[in-house]
Amino acid sequence: MNTPNYSRRRFLKRLGLLGAAGGLAGGGYAKWVEPHWLNIQKVSMGTGTPVQRLAFFTDLHYKGDRAYVEAVVAAINREAPDFVCFGGDLIEDRKFVPEALELLSGIKAPLYGVPGNHDYWSRADFGPYRKAFAATGGGWLMNEYCDLAEGRLRLNGLACRRDLAVPLPLKPGAKNIVLMHFPAWAKRLGSQQSDLLLAGHSHGGQVRIPGVGSLVVPFNVDEYDMGMFQTPAGPLYVNPGIGWLHLKVRFNCRPEVTIFEV
Repeated sequence: MNTPNYSRRRFLKRLGLLGAAGGLAGGGYAKWVEPHWLNIQKVSMGTGTPVQRLAFFTDLHYKGDRAYVEAVVAAINREAPDFVCFGGDLIEDRKFVPEALELLSGIKAPLYGVPGNHDYWSRADFGPYRKAFAATGGGWLMNEYCDLAEGRLRLNGLACRRDLAVPLPLKPGAKNIVLMHFPAWAKRLGSQQSDLLLAGHSHGGQVRIPGVGSLVVPFNVDEYDMGMFQTPAGPLYVNPGIGWLHLKVRFNCRPEVTIFEV
């Protein structure tokens, strides 16, 4: 498991960069508009008839904003996906786990998820996570897989720990999807080709300057900060997340639910 490695200097530097960018962006917009301006991004994978339609969101970092998360859940339900994937970091403080899980129970499709580093760092008990995700018809996957769509799709969920075991149990003849928290872990999967890798963690940098990109991203992101990338392990999509870290600021980096046809 990864442990917190933010030095005081790095933390202050991040706050300074985000604060300065927020000021350049007009401050009020970056703080009060974009953090809750949800984007529904639609991506079609491959050609031919899709096997499944899935929704992907990540990095909720729930801090008590019920109305916002209820709006996110309602937006997911309007898209009527076959199933939903969550990429980790449900909370930062474990006191918010019950309420966050209660809100996600409103998703009207099987919900599958993996832990993020903040789920570990908060020392949350994953028992309630497993129970809540299973109650939707989905599951909480920690180096586990499940077969969906009558066996035509396999979903592998990685546990966000250093003891990642490879190779993954990919299924020949099926669509193979890998759900993980850290984008840079695409490099740890070798040359096994999956049809789609899903990751979060980066928040897209939260502040993106046109022509420059993200100002700062956390560890285990590397060049995979937001959007679609081609990797030796297959196409990787990095979602910029739903919540925020350190500062409630987003600029040119709206929170996102991604809808895939696979």
